[in-house]
Amino acid sequence: MVRTPRFPACGGRETAWSGRLPEMEHRRLGEHGPELSAIGLGSWLTYGGGVGRERTEACTRAAIEAGITFFDTANGYGRGAAERAWGEILSAYPRDSYVLATKVYFPMGPEDRGLSRAQILKQIDASLGRLRTDHVDLYQCHRYDDTVPLEETMGALTEVVEAGKARFIGFSEWPVERIEQALALPGVARFVSSQPQYSALYRAPERAVFPLCARHGIGQVVWSPLAQGVLTGKYRRGEPPPADARAAGSMGRFMGRLLRPKALDAVASLGPIAGEAGLEMSQLALAWVLRSPYVTSAIVGASRPEQVRENAAAADVTLPDDVVAAVDAALERVAAR
Repeated sequence: MVRTPRFPACGGRETAWSGRLPEMEHRRLGEHGPELSAIGLGSWLTYGGGVGRERTEACTRAAIEAGITFFDTANGYGRGAAERAWGEILSAYPRDSYVLATKVYFPMGPEDRGLSRAQILKQIDASLGRLRTDHVDLYQCHRYDDTVPLEETMGALTEVVEAGKARFIGFSEWPVERIEQALALPGVARFVSSQPQYSALYRAPERAVFPLCARHGIGQVVWSPLAQGVLTGKYRRGEPPPADARAAGSMGRFMGRLLRPKALDAVASLGPIAGEAGLEMSQLALAWVLRSPYVTSAIVGASRPEQVRENAAAADVTLPDDVVAAVDAALERVAAR
């Protein structure tokens, strides 16, 4: 783990950056990947979609001012809208001052989806156009595509890297056996990252994905470290969700397990633990994730700048062993493993 100054000089190019060098812990992604801020900003269901341009820019600015340099999106978020929003906003900053990741797999049109060679080569060019850049730092397979030979997918990703359109490649939520098969292929670009769902309420990757990746020098950039916001304490048993919360909208149908009464009661018991540690519940949950030796960066979403700042502060937190044990004990019966 290293700390490095960000926002290097860029030949006098004028940017929206204020000139202050923010500090946040940066970690190497696997053995050979780029350095990422311990907290990353994601754009799922927010930027270019439910969150307007003004707040998207405010959240992005707050992230940069807090020292976040890792920005994660996907072509499928809003069918390109999230990429387009960040393409406009991040173009005001030096390209070498942040790490930009996107993904490919989910539908972009009636005939456009998956991980065939034709789709990967088509979608990387479309993503770069929307992002207003000539390369992404990390290009990830959003899911595994059973309809395409693995050799074809890996060959196409290798072409993308060799063309300089992506510096590194990764995957999200691939089955363990497919990860192993990809790693065994000769003459292809090597994965440096895995992007699984991971939180104190969802620990399944600890069983096989984390150890396998560690053996092959692959780092973890985890999504939903706050369990769709449940670990912030905003949802309470017997009470309707806040009007602006994900569970109040269409996302609620995907959050059934997280919103069970037993789960909400267990999460509520984290409040005193966080208070005793001098933390917000969100910071406790993020620090719990970041204490894992496998995790490089935790990707958070935000619709308000104050959420960004609160979450970013978790990067400076080191949880004592007794606090980690208390969190584990509180969630033991409800955490998915």
